[in-house]
Amino acid sequence: MSPNPGTSVRRPRLAVVFGGRSSEHGVSCLTAREVLAALDPDRYDVRPIGITTDGAWVEETARWDDLAPGTLPAVRADGPVFAWERLAEFDAVFPLLHGPWGEDGTVQGLLEMADIRYVGAGVLASAVSMDKPFTKTVFSAAGLPQIPYVTIRPWEWNRERSRVEARIRALGLPVFVKPARAGSSSGVAMVESWDDLDAAVVAARAFDPKVIVEAFARGKRELECGVLQGPDGRPVASVVGEITVAAESDHDFYDFEAKYLDGTSVNLVPADIPVTLSERIRTYAVQAFEAVGCEGLARVDFFLTDDGLVVNEINTMPGFTPFSMFPLLWEASGVRYEDLVDRLVRLALDRDTGLR
Repeated sequence: MSPNPGTSVRRPRLAVVFGGRSSEHGVSCLTAREVLAALDPDRYDVRPIGITTDGAWVEETARWDDLAPGTLPAVRADGPVFAWERLAEFDAVFPLLHGPWGEDGTVQGLLEMADIRYVGAGVLASAVSMDKPFTKTVFSAAGLPQIPYVTIRPWEWNRERSRVEARIRALGLPVFVKPARAGSSSGVAMVESWDDLDAAVVAARAFDPKVIVEAFARGKRELECGVLQGPDGRPVASVVGEITVAAESDHDFYDFEAKYLDGTSVNLVPADIPVTLSERIRTYAVQAFEAVGCEGLARVDFFLTDDGLVVNEINTMPGFTPFSMFPLLWEASGVRYEDLVDRLVRLALDRDTGLR
């Protein structure tokens, strides 16, 4: 039956939360700017909510018209204060937060406690996927191939340095030193001499007291695959893409600057790989999604090395910036950016609160 003339259907109220306390604050802001522009105002009543680097919640606009090239935006601290309890007034929340204090299950736990629907992975999947050593433990149990690694727990580097160093040296040079719970290559360093190991660990611990050291993947190609949950709950994999760094750049690997600041990274979608390899990656991507209990969306990253294919990590809230691979993968898979964002919101509106 058609609605009576003059009546209108209430638009779902959607809070888009971005910024946050992590080193990926600026990337989150860029993501929010793109997502907010893609949301149809005729379908949704959208409210941008920013979290400052100090953790304050404020009403924002996510407009940075005067942003200089090579710089990242930030949430303005002088905006009207927003009490997070007011999120209960919304039909759903889109937490566009990257890194700790947002993508790691903390905000998801807050929303779960308040029975608020939201986009993306739940508490456990978010926490496991943010912590690289725990991700590898889960992937190992699922039979997914990985690179050898060593975890440095906060207390070990000071109290059992020689034992930890012996385990790291067994990986051989070079090694990659990374914060265990950070993204966007923040704090990552390639160590080519053992004399540089201590400095790399100290730099990584500036982002996270827990550190992971990975063996070098020789001959590696960086491949990525998006995963999107369907209305029936089943995850579906996108085409596979490849990320390279321009040959003339000064970057030894795909680091933060190459990703977001100087435009030297190149996204190849679809990747120039055999169909059999592409299908294997897509299968592994869905397996990784299911292994951590993910919901909504994820991007699964791989290395194709001289020794074969390995799973690197899973991102439960991948970026939606102009340089981001996730929307490009789905665009090549037949899902427009605007439709991708809309589908994620619809998934959140339709799913139950509480235990699922």
